[in-house]
Order: sequence, then C-alpha cells, then structure tokens
Amino acid sequence: MKAAVITFPGSNCDRDLAEAFERAGAVVQRVWHKDVDLPKGIDIVGIPGGFSFGDYLRCGAIAAQSPIAAAVKAFAQSGGYVLGICNGFQVLTETGLLPGALMRNAGLSFVCKAVDLKVASADSAFTCEWKKGATLRIPVAHHDGNYTIDADGLARLRDEDRIAFTYVDNPNGAMGDIAGILSQNRRVLGMMPHPERMVDAAQGGTDGSVLFRSLMSAMAPA
Repeated sequence: MKAAVITFPGSNCDRDLAEAFERAGAVVQRVWHKDVDLPKGIDIVGIPGGFSFGDYLRCGAIAAQSPIAAAVKAFAQSGGYVLGICNGFQVLTETGLLPGALMRNAGLSFVCKAVDLKVASADSAFTCEWKKGATLRIPVAHHDGNYTIDADGLARLRDEDRIAFTYVDNPNGAMGDIAGILSQNRRVLGMMPHPERMVDAAQGGTDGSVLFRSLMSAMAPA
C-alpha cells in the first residue's frame, strides 16, 4: 500500500499518521499543502489532525481551499481511499467529501482524553479487521468535535450503514454519538478520535493499529 500524508500549516499529527501507516507496512510520501498534484500510484491519502491555518474562519475551512485539496477531492471522486482524522475529518466535511459539520463541543471546552468507541460498521476497508459491535479505546483531542447533521442526513447515514464508529460515552455532544462516518462509496472515512496515537504499546495500547492493518488487508493483492 502506498500512502500520501498531507501537511498544512498548523498540522501536528502528520508525522504520527505517517508513522502509523509505515508500521502497518505502507510506503509513505509526505505532501505539502501547496502542491497541486498527489504522488503517482498512491492508494490512500491521509489528512492528519492539528489546527490547520490556526482554525481561522472554521476548522478546516481554509485547508479545504488549499491547492492540494482539489487533487484530494478528485482522487476521492475517482474511487481513491481517503482517511481524515480530527482536523482531517473537519477538512473532509468542508470539501463536501463527507456530509455534516463538526461544531463546538457541547461543553464548550477542549476535550483531551482516551474514550471507548464501538465499531458500528465492519463493512469497510478501514474496519474490516474488527467485528461489528467490537469496542476499542482511542484518544480524542478536540474543541470542535460535535458532529452535526440534519435529521434526513442522519437517517441516511444509518440506513446506508455509513456510521463507522460511535462513542460509548459521548464526550462532545455529537448527534447519534457519532465518532466517524463513511462516504457513500465507503472509501472515505472521517473520524474525530486519533487511531494513529494508539499503535504502540508505549502509547498505552495498540487498538488504533487495527484500522491500519484493516487497510493493508483490504488492499492486499488477491
């Protein structure tokens, strides 16, 4: 698997994400936000967490207008895989690749702690190494993680089995306890928790490594 990891001004999890891909066996290329093209032959784009452009205007709003964003959008629309984590999830909603929006946490405070998640769908390249209903422990670190969508959109996500992860104990007020969602073609995942921060026992656990292992398994030659 060949992965590209995007870096915006203010990204602070790009190195962690690249390391998580590499630990799973992927070849990683780093991409600067001013680049206009993605590397040739990549299988997946990773958009990391952080505070791109200082979260000015709205979280992810300026990053969604960066030169590389058009290439990422075209890549996704052509069937490429994209993983957006935390600020990366916010960027994906701002580009329109995923529905809904990430609003200010219900408690109006920054949340930074490990949380328990439930795998709501195992039917994706990102979650295929889990069983539906499995639980995992992954850290969150965000001020704007309150996933919000209209009632019709929420019903569509549920009906189409596009909710990838839910919170066991909701830390931010997200509708439907949603922690991560899939695109309609199931090849784009946005999630607020940070699996890349839980891929080494020294980090306190390895639950996050399953996501990257799932991708490697799904993309392995038949």
